Amino acid sequence: MGKLKYKIQVNPEKTARAMGRNIPISRKHAREICKSINGMKLDEAVKFLEDVIAMKRPVLFRRHCKKVGHRKGKLGWHAGRYPVKAAKAILKILNNAKANAEYKGLNTEKLRIKHISTNKGITIKRYMPRAFGRATPKFQETVHIQVILEEYH
Repeated sequence: MGKLKYKIQVNPEKTARAMGRNIPISRKHAREICKSINGMKLDEAVKFLEDVIAMKRPVLFRRHCKKVGHRKGKLGWHAGRYPVKAAKAILKILNNAKANAEYKGLNTEKLRIKHISTNKGITIKRYMPRAFGRATPKFQETVHIQVILEEYH
């Protein structure tokens, strides 16, 4: 397996990075959450993900929104969901990036998400045996998530 590199090159003295590999969450949910929190301040993004986990604030589904229920409130978009499992995984990666920033000596109150993206990971292929010698595929998709935090002034 090849090495997964970060998508953008940044100044290592003013940034902190973290990456999660082969996380067993939905690619759709990961994409929509990453799109929602990209560019946010770190504290706002953590608060947003905690609200999603508590089912107080929905993640707006802009691309994968067919047959997705509407959410009340003036959100700027009609379709949304509460992807709790994906929000917990991304929150864990954000906390890792924050710890990396503390280790580097960056001010953690002045961090914003410069870049966050998701890529397709491996597919874990399993099969469930059925009657008459048949089998049903039971595939599990995974994702890679990378985060770059930057200190703003």
